[in-house]
Amino acid sequence: MTVFQAVVLGLVQGLAEFLPISSSAHLVLTPWVFGWSDPGLAFDVALHVGTLVAVLWYFRAEWVRLTRSAIDLVRTRRADTDEKRRFLFLVVATIPAAVAGVLLEDYAETTFRSPALMAVTLMVMGVLLWAVDRYANTSRPLSALKLRDSVLIGLAQVLALVPGVSRSGSTMTAGRALKLDRQSAALFSFLMSMPVTAAAAVLKVPSLLRAEGISPTLIAGVISAAISSWLAIAVLLRYVSRHSFGVFALYRLVLGVVILSLLATRG
Repeated sequence: MTVFQAVVLGLVQGLAEFLPISSSAHLVLTPWVFGWSDPGLAFDVALHVGTLVAVLWYFRAEWVRLTRSAIDLVRTRRADTDEKRRFLFLVVATIPAAVAGVLLEDYAETTFRSPALMAVTLMVMGVLLWAVDRYANTSRPLSALKLRDSVLIGLAQVLALVPGVSRSGSTMTAGRALKLDRQSAALFSFLMSMPVTAAAAVLKVPSLLRAEGISPTLIAGVISAAISSWLAIAVLLRYVSRHSFGVFALYRLVLGVVILSLLATRG
């Protein structure tokens, strides 16, 4: 892989990670479309280090509050503030994806990376995203989140093991189905990305470094992913304050059709 290809993949990862369009699908499809070699799941996870840096930096004030609340929660054993409850809900929401990631790791690296499967999941989730967002009641702020809600959103995140579903897309759709307003659904989705991404990086990045080392290619990809991730977060939070998720649903449908067309042409 060249540095240019790594930068392109980093940009794709960063922009797609926090938009509800599936970064994992784009990371698989980009090399497939351009005829590049597939860098594999380990490189994909390494690029997630860039998105992890972006979400930690962008929400740094929020993470400071959550860390203080976590310490206080352990000390008092009472979830009596919004920040304490939010920390607890993030932990609960992370558990399903962590368990599923371990159990389905082999499938995530092989079967789930099929372009045909990704085309279908892109379109199906696009329709679901649009329908839920279109008809959901938007009366609940993030402070109204309950334990049951965090469990359901966490279960929705499990679906993102299949490229094309989208981690942010599935969790935002679940949040909207639970009547969270768009900004609250997006914010909780962004915060949820940190523990899952960090865990995946701890598991996968060391093996990649042992095999390939810290190369200029890897550094270029991670930096480009971090920059584009920060931009995607900033843009999406502003966008959803005034607009629906409809444009992302339409993009998913169009991309799914394009992929199926390419498959038919190449088949």
